[in-house]
Amino acid sequence: MVITGGHILTMTGQVYENGTIQIENGKIKDIHEGAVGDMPTGTQKRVLDVQGAWIMPGLIEAHCHMGITEEKKGMEGDDCNENVDPVTPYLRAIDAINPMDAAFDDAVRAGITSAMIGPGSSNVVGGQFAFVKTKGRCIDDLIVKAPAAMKIAFGENPKVNFSGQGKSPVTRMAIAALLREEIFKAKQYKEKKEKGLDGFEEDFRMEPWLPVLNHEIPLKAHVHRADDIFTAIRIAREYGLSMTLDHCSEGHLIAKRLSAEGFPAIVGPDLSSRSKIEVQNMAFKTIGVLNQAGVLTAVTTDHPVSQIQTLPLCAGLAVKSGLPWEEGLKAITINPAKICGVADRVGSLEVGKDADIAVFDGNPMEVSTRTLYTIIDGNIVYDASEEEK
Repeated sequence: MVITGGHILTMTGQVYENGTIQIENGKIKDIHEGAVGDMPTGTQKRVLDVQGAWIMPGLIEAHCHMGITEEKKGMEGDDCNENVDPVTPYLRAIDAINPMDAAFDDAVRAGITSAMIGPGSSNVVGGQFAFVKTKGRCIDDLIVKAPAAMKIAFGENPKVNFSGQGKSPVTRMAIAALLREEIFKAKQYKEKKEKGLDGFEEDFRMEPWLPVLNHEIPLKAHVHRADDIFTAIRIAREYGLSMTLDHCSEGHLIAKRLSAEGFPAIVGPDLSSRSKIEVQNMAFKTIGVLNQAGVLTAVTTDHPVSQIQTLPLCAGLAVKSGLPWEEGLKAITINPAKICGVADRVGSLEVGKDADIAVFDGNPMEVSTRTLYTIIDGNIVYDASEEEK
């Protein structure tokens, strides 16, 4: 396929005012200024002339529960939290994500080509996230990276979930203590396995921690309040672990300190009500303040808290509240790719990367903008003109 005649924003800093992208075998083969006629002689391709539309990398949702909390299916379709055990590192999101959840189609229509999906925040340790593409029937065919992160949670959600069960945790102290204990045991397990001592037996509950301890994947910390953010950082520092700060609702109150700490933030969902105590300071300005302080940031809808298709609009509202518009686009493309550890494949338009491309009739952060085409691995998975027939 060749896509030509568009305003190409590569998200690397390179912009082509009237550019052409050549796709081959699901990858980007070439990007250049000029029309399709400038392609090498003898090239036989399907030509998609988009006539001045915006051509961008496919949008990326950095934190959601799409397909794991299915829409309109109640308990039968809700596999987000294993509420009876506070520590469940061995749970795998890929065993619960249903790609035929209606939210996947909504994502594709919005130009969202990939998403980080995993367990919710009722548990201190919730399990393993997966980074997946957004179009297909079998989750195994959509995986870009799995496991991609280990979910942990602080604050109100674990406290509320376990307060009625007569067991820990019911305080922030217990949440931190349970997490420390679990990581401590995991480190001991790793050391024993590496030493290869006689009698060592692999432990199904401990094996999922090895990618975390080996810095192959980060902790994915559900944190809203400033004190919970600092507790997460304290524990990550104690054990020398990578981590993302997900939600980070009070990040704007501690932006300089967070910049010094160096952990990236996935901010949102700000397009929702302040439904609980720990989100009372939630605001669209947060990501702009963090960005200005030098924190690597991405926007999240936290679907289904906010609907997945509102992702570019959430970025636009952040721009309205002070985030530079270029940074708004980065917050839903290259930044989440970097934060999720998949920037070698997605997040920008570069030769050799996956041909995950969204074509819009204008700036996607504006509410009236339409998605014209969504392309995943070089295949058109959404064509607005087909819906109009």
